[in-house]
Amino acid sequence: MTSSKKLQVGTDDQTLHKWCVPLGEDVFRRLLSQANPAQLKIFCDGSLFSPMLFGKFFDPSDAFPLWEFESDILLSHLSNHNTVDWYQTDESYILTAEIPGTEISNIQIQVDNGKVVEISGQWKPQKVSKGSDWRCGHWWEHGYVRRLEMPENADLKIIEAHIRNGTILELRIPKCS
Repeated sequence: MTSSKKLQVGTDDQTLHKWCVPLGEDVFRRLLSQANPAQLKIFCDGSLFSPMLFGKFFDPSDAFPLWEFESDILLSHLSNHNTVDWYQTDESYILTAEIPGTEISNIQIQVDNGKVVEISGQWKPQKVSKGSDWRCGHWWEHGYVRRLEMPENADLKIIEAHIRNGTILELRIPKCS
């Protein structure tokens, strides 16, 4: 039996400077060499949050135009490690991705500027002064993100997000009529 939990999708961006520190390839390689098990699961090859998901380094905090590419072509360099898929129907855009090693309560889905869907989560509480945001510094030490630029005909006002069986995220973004 499959279980499903609906996630709330935020549509008002209140954080002015999030993701302001880019993740560079050299920093990412250092992070992986010293990573804990949770970080290895989140940033492994084939994970939605891996900067190497698309075959070469791409900072996951930068918006990526995912739906301009076919998943089987873009992910062809992966063997059986693929934990993400996306496709479109006549009615909507659909993304499924495994979210390993994290609690469901830590996953956030946010629509940014009405055209970018942002999936993020935190595994390590930040120990900094009140009023600061973990996403403004070296965010990869505390959590993960993937920002996806949506096509012009995506209706981000009624996006649906669910977690299935505790680890599979499914986003459904309707197309404008």
